[in-house]
Amino acid sequence: MRYFLYARKSTDEEDRQVLSLDSQLHELRDFAQKENLTIVEEFVEAKTAKQPGRRFFNYMLRRIEVGDADSIIAWHPDRLARNSVDGGKIIYLADKGLLKDLRFPTYRFDNTAQGKFMLNIAFGQSKYYIDNLSENVRRGIREKLRRGEWPGWAPLGYTNNYKNHTIIVDEDKAVLVKKMFELFAKGDISVAQLHKEVTKWGLLGKTGKPVCAAVIDNILRNPFYYGMIRYKDELYEASHPPLISKKLFDSAQEVLSGNRHPQVRGRIKFEYVGLMRCGECGRMITAEYQRGHTYYRCTKKGTHCKQKFLREEALLSQIRLSLRKVYIDDIAKKKILNKLDAYAAGESKASFSLSGQLGQRIKEIDAKVERLIDLYISQEISDVEYQSLKAKLLNEKQDFKDKLGQTEKISGGWLEQAKEFITSCNAIGSVAWHENPQPLRDFLKKIGSNFILKDLTLYFSYIKPFEIVAKSQGVVDWRARQDLNLRPMGSKPTTLSAELRAHTICRYKP
Repeated sequence: MRYFLYARKSTDEEDRQVLSLDSQLHELRDFAQKENLTIVEEFVEAKTAKQPGRRFFNYMLRRIEVGDADSIIAWHPDRLARNSVDGGKIIYLADKGLLKDLRFPTYRFDNTAQGKFMLNIAFGQSKYYIDNLSENVRRGIREKLRRGEWPGWAPLGYTNNYKNHTIIVDEDKAVLVKKMFELFAKGDISVAQLHKEVTKWGLLGKTGKPVCAAVIDNILRNPFYYGMIRYKDELYEASHPPLISKKLFDSAQEVLSGNRHPQVRGRIKFEYVGLMRCGECGRMITAEYQRGHTYYRCTKKGTHCKQKFLREEALLSQIRLSLRKVYIDDIAKKKILNKLDAYAAGESKASFSLSGQLGQRIKEIDAKVERLIDLYISQEISDVEYQSLKAKLLNEKQDFKDKLGQTEKISGGWLEQAKEFITSCNAIGSVAWHENPQPLRDFLKKIGSNFILKDLTLYFSYIKPFEIVAKSQGVVDWRARQDLNLRPMGSKPTTLSAELRAHTICRYKP
């Protein structure tokens, strides 16, 4: 009889205890020599036998069918087959008489009805081992996900703690990953441009090489960084510390989805494109650069709009006039801040009350998730509905957790926000006359909404509480110079109405 020698070892976890390929070859050659077996050819394969489709195994069987050999020598039956298809092929060739003998140093095979029956059992045991192992692995993954643990290699910015089997923050890379999100969320840079910046920072991947653009894109889309785990399109709450807030992650997703188009470097940047609509036809306002100046106009797409061009300098002049209405001078600022400080004594109680409300909302969402799981188990909702509703609830819960963490982290949170609002109104003095139009645009978007350009005039609605400041201002101190904290001689400081004071406190107090 002529034998084919077959040795196989996969890289799977279950094959770690199996002899290496060199060890198998050495043992099989010694076994063949002791048994006086003639080996026609040796086949070595490094591939799993869970599924059919092994190249050298199939080639070996075809060679047996054409008569190049009539027997096989292998270390164990599970080296030949761990699935029903390949096992069936071996037994079928034995039934047809094309395969006359199988030799194993660890297993005895007789080419009889009983021998083929026992071989079939051996193949079945190998398949059962694989199936059972796979189920145990899946069960372990599900348990990890229930505990909020990521069942794999830690994403960039984190590292695996092999001692405790947890994921911890990689302090050196985490700073760069967070900076990556903050830079991209501004909306003025593309993924390709961000990749160039990250390469300059020297951020290296798991292999010690610079990360590619595809990795950066995956990082920007991965909810892992704000404290969630996405596994097979399903979201789970995570136990690892988040690197960024969900708000920052959502801003990055908005840019990725195309709702905010990043500016291309090297081109003229029109700061107010995408901000205003035409008051006549409702189309967006675009811009063009002509003879050293920037002009804003209606796109007039599909319409016969009669609106004219508006030069950027004229637009900036109108914006400055609008911003002056929410300016608060130093004296008014100091009085309001002193009044806010008077509420500091009761802030602790208010913060505790807000934390309790947020905690109650989180418990309510947990209860909803439990009910949703019950509906899914009872097959009252589909997989798609379950995953969609669960993701919505978990994201809502994460929002409340972010707010709760912020409330607990910053004592007097509402006071800080109120003070920040007053300081912003005071800072308009230095922003309004800034040569760069970007600070003007950022502040304009902060205080207003629904921007309309009609008849060469900018219209918009002030957002509260800026609306109250704009209405309460009488003759506001405003000098055509950068330092607006110095009032003209004989002028009176601006005084805010009681309505503004009440709104400032009530808006931010829980």
